[in-house]
Amino acid sequence: MNPVFKAALFMSGAIASFSVMAVAGREVSFALDTFEIMLFRSIVGVLIVGTIASATGTWRQINIDSFGTHLIRNLAHFTGQNLWFYAVTVIPLAQVFALEFTSPIWVILLGPLLLGERITFVRALAAIMGFIGILIVARPDMTGINHGVLMAAASAIFFALTTVFTKRLTRTQSITCILFYLTVLQLVFGLVMAGYDGDIALPDATTLPWLVMIGLCGLLAHFCIASALSIAPATVAIPIDFIRLPVIAVIGMLVYAEAVDIWVFIGAAIIFAGNYINIVAETRRA
Repeated sequence: MNPVFKAALFMSGAIASFSVMAVAGREVSFALDTFEIMLFRSIVGVLIVGTIASATGTWRQINIDSFGTHLIRNLAHFTGQNLWFYAVTVIPLAQVFALEFTSPIWVILLGPLLLGERITFVRALAAIMGFIGILIVARPDMTGINHGVLMAAASAIFFALTTVFTKRLTRTQSITCILFYLTVLQLVFGLVMAGYDGDIALPDATTLPWLVMIGLCGLLAHFCIASALSIAPATVAIPIDFIRLPVIAVIGMLVYAEAVDIWVFIGAAIIFAGNYINIVAETRRA
């Protein structure tokens, strides 16, 4: 299979995993706070990675050769997640989503500086079309700039840094090693933040299945992203993530009866067109 199309399939798996995780997260939000959800998600992730590594004999792939890069990557990811969750509480969701999905633009800008990747006309076009599609879907009111808007914008930069350092790690580290440090470091960060007040709510029979799903889907999403980045440039793989917003909008309509209008599908069409042009161009160039 062509590596570009293979990367697109992996990114589709990440989009599906993130969508399921969003639904599961909403189902447990009534009982657990953000840090507790992240903590239990990481516990599930550690158990899954440990089981798979034992079953496949890949423990030997886990090393400390690039621990500094792992630490930077996971600090960026944890910071981005918390800035995003803070922004959700103080500004409209449409603004948060539109600003979050500027992350692929930052990946394209940071790629040449940190990865040595080249910005081509088609890659830039795909990112711009994806961003236009996001604005059409979300239609945020950007008239007021406040600390919530700044936090959402900053989260996109930290998510982009996460992607860039993930791409760098895929050059020398195995997927098992990347996922191991992801789950372990996120577990440490989550434990510190969830337990700083000395009170951690424990899951019950209602929330436990959803937390297992969150942990499984979160790990699967990062596996798919790391796999996509290991076989395709970040500036090709990451703009595909633009598709996640219209997908989540449709899921919200079907599961929670949230209103979805024609602009969601117009924006989605532009997003798909930009990614299709990019994938076709990269396939021909390869």
